[in-house]
Amino acid sequence: MATPWALWAVSVPLAVLSVIVLIGLPTLLSTPGDKSNVIVAVPGWVTIGLVLLQLVAAVWAAWVAWHPVVAVVVTGMALATLVTERARWKWLLALG
Repeated sequence: MATPWALWAVSVPLAVLSVIVLIGLPTLLSTPGDKSNVIVAVPGWVTIGLVLLQLVAAVWAAWVAWHPVVAVVVTGMALATLVTERARWKWLLALG
């Protein structure tokens, strides 16, 4: 996860907050039926939003913190994730 690295030079508290948001929120918030353990139930669109947030953060941070070749790979993986997640997202949206 490159986001804390990218933010560390700007603000240490912001780097720590990024870890809390990018790891903590998806652990705490989940759509019933999507995970076996649901701590706080949220509608499917919230889960989709969290995934999109993680993807945007990953791409942005890769370009800021890492070599451009690695950032291109991360960007490609994020784009592939957008394609592979489509069926799951349709299902999550159908849940409400």
